[in-house]
Amino acid sequence: MPSFFHVMTSICEIIFRLLNSVVIVKQMASDLLEDLQELRKLLELAKRPHVQALLSNEISNLEKVRETSMEVEEMPNPSTADKVSNEVAPVERRPASRSVHYINLSTFSWDEESEKVKIYISLEGAAQEKVEADYQEQSVNLKIHDVNGKNYQFAVPRLAKKIVPSACKFLVKPKRVILTLKKADLGSWFELTKKEEKIKPPSLDKEADPMAGLMGLMKNMYEEGDDEMKKTIAKAWTDARSGKPGMGSSSMDSF
Repeated sequence: MPSFFHVMTSICEIIFRLLNSVVIVKQMASDLLEDLQELRKLLELAKRPHVQALLSNEISNLEKVRETSMEVEEMPNPSTADKVSNEVAPVERRPASRSVHYINLSTFSWDEESEKVKIYISLEGAAQEKVEADYQEQSVNLKIHDVNGKNYQFAVPRLAKKIVPSACKFLVKPKRVILTLKKADLGSWFELTKKEEKIKPPSLDKEADPMAGLMGLMKNMYEEGDDEMKKTIAKAWTDARSGKPGMGSSSMDSF
């Protein structure tokens, strides 16, 4: 028969192991929070739609894992649970949700009308009640669960223009899902996603004519500038052709 000392030693070891498990769970929750913060920063910097979709998917997965770890932390200890059960009626507890993996959907087409945009996502076997959509002012995230045992996701983190989230909807068909987005402003989008404007640096070709490069720069400035800029360039061109000091008329002839 084990002695009292041996029994107490075993109890202490069990308590120490439980405390160590709590510390590990809290550390995992802290690491997950830091990972989520860094992924959100990367999503803000990402420009390519495919990269944005991958980051959004990973953020969604980590948020599910973090919710699970927080549920484990908040579970009461056995002694507290026993006291509560004596005072109030028992409450049914749902098991902690597992991390859900989503497959990104990349096969789709879209068209638009003056008031709305429609996106046609190719997917067979989806059910209307197993689809959830998150509409934001300039983004949309569609999650489709339990399609032949798999989960799918379609996300556009940066739409070309703003939408009205409360007026958007989706419809499940036998071989596709139709996403209808209500435009905030009437007009054409031309592109589904917002593209970052890039300014091309001037050519550094040593053999090129310096004046030709300058004229090319002025043409770009004229085409992309405002009314004041166009007036300034037009005046410089007129002065040059009339013989006033400035650019050579031979160069301005090609403008």
